[in-house]
Amino acid sequence: MRWRRDVRRFLTDPVDDAALARCISAFASAPSVGLSEPWRILRVASDAARRAALLNFTTANEAALAGYAGADAERYATLKLSGMREAPVQLAIFCDEATEKGRGLGAGTMPEMRRYSVVSAITQFWLAARAEGIGVGWVSILDPDQLSRDLDAPACWRLVGYLCVGYPAEATDTPELERLGWEERADTLIIEDR
Repeated sequence: MRWRRDVRRFLTDPVDDAALARCISAFASAPSVGLSEPWRILRVASDAARRAALLNFTTANEAALAGYAGADAERYATLKLSGMREAPVQLAIFCDEATEKGRGLGAGTMPEMRRYSVVSAITQFWLAARAEGIGVGWVSILDPDQLSRDLDAPACWRLVGYLCVGYPAEATDTPELERLGWEERADTLIIEDR
């Protein structure tokens, strides 16, 4: 679990199809509110779809850089924040906000639980990938609405994660952002009693 890093540096080697299928099957066993299973997966495979996703990231990344100044801007500009150019597999993971599966149980008062269910499924996929020696990188610097349009996703689907998947170029227990001095991992977990 500790090695479950956000991978941004991938080998370009193809991912074994059987191993990828085993990882994706982890979605089927993930918990979901009301047993709604709201996750929807689009494999971003065509050159046109990948170009659109990469342009989306590049545009959003430039805007994010503009939000920093001084040393933070200089450091941010050096960070590799996606593996989209190298990752042999790219998956856009959506939440079907209009799913009738589960009949709304648990989502009436907290509709965001459907998206949290998708996050839980992504975590299971990520751990399954790690068990197969496959790395996963979650790209969060994107315009989700534009990407949804570019991928022709149904209007009731909301992007939860854009995942780059492949064999990692390196394996380390230390997050890359920590190694590069962007941030440090907290030593303790704070739990408060009420």
